[in-house]
Amino acid sequence: MKLLRVGPPGAERPALLDQEGTLRDLSALVDDIDGSLLADASALDRIRAAAGAGVLPALDATGLRVGPPVGRIGKVVCIGLNYHGHAAETGQATPAEPVVFLKAADTVVGPDDTVLVPRGSVKTDWEVELAIVIGRTARYLETDEEALAHVAGYAVAHDVSEREFQIERGGTWDKGKNCETFNPFGPWLVTADEVPDPQALGLRLWVNGELKQDGHTSDQIFPVAEVVRYVSRFMTLYPGDIINTGTPAGVAMGQPEPKPYLRPGDVVELEIDGLGRQRQELKGA
Repeated sequence: MKLLRVGPPGAERPALLDQEGTLRDLSALVDDIDGSLLADASALDRIRAAAGAGVLPALDATGLRVGPPVGRIGKVVCIGLNYHGHAAETGQATPAEPVVFLKAADTVVGPDDTVLVPRGSVKTDWEVELAIVIGRTARYLETDEEALAHVAGYAVAHDVSEREFQIERGGTWDKGKNCETFNPFGPWLVTADEVPDPQALGLRLWVNGELKQDGHTSDQIFPVAEVVRYVSRFMTLYPGDIINTGTPAGVAMGQPEPKPYLRPGDVVELEIDGLGRQRQELKGA
């Protein structure tokens, strides 16, 4: 299934995109697409049954904002330097273990919402990423099979980053990763049954129509199952939590001088095979 949330910020309603591309209203069945729903197999089965029976009312998508496909996100866990190509382009050694950091949940916005370039920023960068959405509480998972069984689905994430704040201002990466609007997410949560191999997905990103990133999840240093298993050793993952799994080569930081960092007025578009497409216009904060 392709689950999504539509409507104004803070007032999104649950919806489903059917196989014909028609937007369907889920409001009569569920209150929201969130962790409590994703952990409820019977509720998900009711949605599947209603979709199969063709009884869900259609929604007019004209002018309708698409919000983040998961509401009430607890935390956003991120994996840094998780593609061989990206590590190479930035001149960094391949990590021996996953590099883990956190983004605040309030950085998450809709897939086509405005991204704000922070005041004083000169190094705002792009990163297309595969996002994992957790569906079952995960603690100390031991096998890859266990890890994948705890995944509700997948989505597109844009891990926007300010490199000066991240790298040159001291401390950890937090200052360059948690600026407002720095995690566009969606358009859909595609349930795990529709993604049989998360290591077989192409990722692409364009800036002002120019292709910048053209990668593939097969280049991940730590694949999806290993990431979920690893993170579960250090923190409890709850239904509705998100893991951004890293970005392929092609970021501004990895390009020759003068590096083409983002500015107000730029347009970024990104997509992952089968998971949908995002488009953001950048403005000054």
